[in-house]
Amino acid sequence: MVVAYVLFVVEPGSETKISSSLMKKKEIKDVAVVYGEYDLVTKIEVDSMAGLQDFVIGTRKHKEIKRTTTMIAVQ
Repeated sequence: MVVAYVLFVVEPGSETKISSSLMKKKEIKDVAVVYGEYDLVTKIEVDSMAGLQDFVIGTRKHKEIKRTTTMIAVQ
């Protein structure tokens, strides 16, 4: 199991919409709208590094997501 925190920078005003959309994904365990350099912080769990890659690449296709940063947790 791979646990990672993915931080999102999104278009202004789209934080709630993107947060709601992300919560529907099975990989997402938690989403928080935050203030500062990033707009959203998510915790995800996937089966493999390939699964992590697929998740991140898939979310980046959303036009309102401007940038992501991924931090892989060491268990």
